[in-house]
Amino acid sequence: MTTAVLRHSGRDAWLVLIAVAQGVLVLSVPSAPLIALGLWWNANTVAHNFIHLPFFRARWANSLFSCLLSLILGLPQTLWRDRHLAHHAGRPWAMRWSGQMVLESVLVLMLWIGVALQGAAFFVGTWLTGWLVGLTLCQLQGYFEHARGTVSHYGALYNLLFFNDGYHVEHHARPGRHWAALGRDSGRTATGSRFPAVLRWLDLPVLDALERVVLQSRALQRVVLAMHERAFRDLLATMPAPQRIVVIGGGLFPRTAIILRRLVPAAVITIVDQSAAHLDCARLFLDAHVTVVEGVFTRAHATGADLVVVPLAFVGDRAEFYDNPPAARVLVHDWVWRRRGTGQRVSLLLLKRVNLVTARAA
Repeated sequence: MTTAVLRHSGRDAWLVLIAVAQGVLVLSVPSAPLIALGLWWNANTVAHNFIHLPFFRARWANSLFSCLLSLILGLPQTLWRDRHLAHHAGRPWAMRWSGQMVLESVLVLMLWIGVALQGAAFFVGTWLTGWLVGLTLCQLQGYFEHARGTVSHYGALYNLLFFNDGYHVEHHARPGRHWAALGRDSGRTATGSRFPAVLRWLDLPVLDALERVVLQSRALQRVVLAMHERAFRDLLATMPAPQRIVVIGGGLFPRTAIILRRLVPAAVITIVDQSAAHLDCARLFLDAHVTVVEGVFTRAHATGADLVVVPLAFVGDRAEFYDNPPAARVLVHDWVWRRRGTGQRVSLLLLKRVNLVTARAA
């Protein structure tokens, strides 16, 4: 809903008010963490949304707010705007001077001089440190939003606090759509990550590193199997014994397949993993009753299966398994705080749980 002042939506008033509050907070209680987190948050929310759809009807109001954002960010908003629009257009960025750019550059220069006059300790230890960390967070955000193609994050809390910034695939498809209208587009095949972009470095490399540590120790293997077996046993007791099981991602240490061979010895188990190296390692722990398939999991792999198991290291849209399970029952490994329906905690130490998803009857 538009207003007499705001061009696109009355909801933009929240972004304006929060940006002003951020500026007041930094002036009142400046600290390096506050400056860093504020720069990162604002650049990906208020400043980003303002780039695509300037909030105000009046040109002078947009110019004034752009100056305010320049002071809050410590760099010209117009510079940020030109770089970002070049990114969307897929063209190299080149410096382009304008009256607004000159005005913002002068204001930012005055800001930096004013901060420097507060003393070297404050300038370096608080302002410059916070500003550089904030820029680093922005760089991480931008890199991991596109590291393996454009990726979205559908976490409700993140999208609430970051004004739907997680819908990145959807934003690139329609960059002119207002942030409040962004949502998961069921008509598109969007790649999703369980992590917000700035934390996406936690994805496979860290989990693979932990797997390799477990591979080196039989004692750790026994502990990991015991932790997972308790959860699987409790969840399997709530369902008919599965006859055909598909495990996505064998892993370097295929604990899921090992446990299911113990608990459901009559079941046919298939592991689908896109890494040939992982499958070669997994075969060392498996018997001839477990079939391995090299490739990226698709719903076709689950045809005829009555149980599908999704690993924590799954790369893709985890929410799809919750919303549209590919089999009658799906066991989804997830973080311990992401409780969905019936589930069992694996371990607080591993921050891990297994959630049981049951398909709705047709």
